[in-house]
Parts: sequence; structure tokens; C-alpha cells
Amino acid sequence: MSRYRTTGRFLLLCAVWGTAFMATDVGLADLPAVPFAAVRFDIAAALLFAAVFVSDADVYPRTMDDFVYVLVGGTLTIGAHHAFLFTGQQYVTGGVAAVLLGLVPVVTPALTRLVATDEQLTAATAVGVMLGFAGVVIIANPDPTNIADSVLGVSLVLASAFAFAVAAVVTHSRSPSLPFLSTQAWLMATGAVVLHVAVLVLPGQSFAAATWTPSALGALTYLSVVAGVGGFLLYFRLLDDLGPIEMSFIEYVIPVFAALAGWLVLGQEITPATVVGFAFILSGFLASKWRALRLRSVVVTTISSFTGPRDD
Repeated sequence: MSRYRTTGRFLLLCAVWGTAFMATDVGLADLPAVPFAAVRFDIAAALLFAAVFVSDADVYPRTMDDFVYVLVGGTLTIGAHHAFLFTGQQYVTGGVAAVLLGLVPVVTPALTRLVATDEQLTAATAVGVMLGFAGVVIIANPDPTNIADSVLGVSLVLASAFAFAVAAVVTHSRSPSLPFLSTQAWLMATGAVVLHVAVLVLPGQSFAAATWTPSALGALTYLSVVAGVGGFLLYFRLLDDLGPIEMSFIEYVIPVFAALAGWLVLGQEITPATVVGFAFILSGFLASKWRALRLRSVVVTTISSFTGPRDD
């Protein structure tokens, strides 16, 4: 039952973060990118700290693991990842950015092997990563000329992917003593501070350019409460259960939900390339999980042989 529960939570997180792309598209029509992200995590941090105080949980970091987890996770997963990503998307299309973020599962295993001895990169996992990456490329359908002409944008999005991968590996190797809710509150607050600093130093980013329309406020609410608080609470729970390599596969499932949300809400077309890409993504998961699936099949067959009807 635990395995099915974990799978359900994984798919729920993919749905939440996939639909967040649609909400971001709605908000970016009226709000500048980095200030939009900064306010999103301001709200998320405030909500989480309110929950911490109501629950009377321990709120202050005390151990070295507490501080490393909060500073690395907040600075990289929340702050740097979103600052680099949204800034990079000023120079490259969303399709190119999606392809580049698909490199997270490629970078994560290599980084994990450097710092965590309990994680292994098998041949099946490598095949799964390649198939999944191919699916992301097919779905995004990038124009190579845009990549060549937008070196700065590509570099920023790659930095976003690298920041996310490093944070997943480093935080997975730490055991904070703080209650889970308090840890996530500090992560959001740290990331919000990083994003506000980015607003000050990055060109073309200013709160003065924001237009707070009802649709922008609705998008901000969804991204703050559902994708921010709910999504990241779920993400770090799953990261503890699955590890950084398996969790990195989320980058291959999110586009499925992003495409469906864009089609249902914004009328964005689902092309044949999208369907083919989904097939590659599914193949990647099957390849990476083939050993576990086969082992499960053997176990079920063995149990059935002992519990099934007998002729003697």
C-alpha cells in the first residue's frame, strides 16, 4: 500500500506543478517574472510560518544540518532556480527552457555519485533518463537556431537546472532536527529573500511594472498556496522517500500535465509530437523501473504458487 501511496503522491505533485505552468502564463501577462516569483514565495513563507506558530512547533534552526538544509534548499531550490529560470525565459522560448530543464535527471545522478554512496546509477536508469529526455525534446520541439542565437538565455536556464539538481543532492544527504513544517517555512523565506535581491540586481525586473489584475491575483494565489506551499511540502517528503535520482524524473511527467492544463484552460493545442513525446516518457519510466517491475512480478508469481489451488 505504501508503494501505491508514494506513486499517487508523485503523480499529484506532477499535476500540481504541471498546472502551475498554465497559472504562470496567466500571471506573466500582467506581472514581471522575478517580482512575480518573489511575491509568490513571500505569501508561501508567511502561510507556513503561521502554521508553525499555530502548531507550537520548534521554529529555530539549531544544528549544522538545519542550517545547511535551509540555506542550500532555500537559496538553490527556491531562489536561484526560479530567478535563473524566469530571467532565462526572457531570452529563449518556453519550449527551449523545458528541454534544458529536462537535463536535471541527467545531471542529478552524476552529482549524487559524487556525494552519496548509497545512490547508484544503473544501466537501466541511464536508458530511462535518455528516453525521458528524448520525450521532453520531442514535446518541446525546439528550434535549434533559437538556442544558437540565445546563449545568455540558455546559460541562465542551464544554471537553473544545475541549481535544482545540486539542491536535491545536498538536502537529501542532510537530516535536519527541525520539524518538517518549520524547515519548509525557512526554505520559502530564504528563497523569497534571494528572489527579492534578484529583483534589485537583474535588469528589467521591477515591482513598478506589475499590474494587479484579478487574473494575476488568481494565478498568484494558486502558485503561492497550491504549487508553493502544497507542492514543495510534497516534493521534500517524496525526496526523502525516493532519493534525488528517482525524484528527478518528475521533470519528465510535469510536461504531461502542463500540456493538458494548457489545452483545457488556455486552448493550447496538443500536437502529434506531444503524443509521441509522452510515449518516450512512459518508455523511460518502464526502462528505469524494469528491474523492480520484474522482481515484483517474480514475487507475485511465487506467492501465487504457494497460495493458489493445489491438486495434491
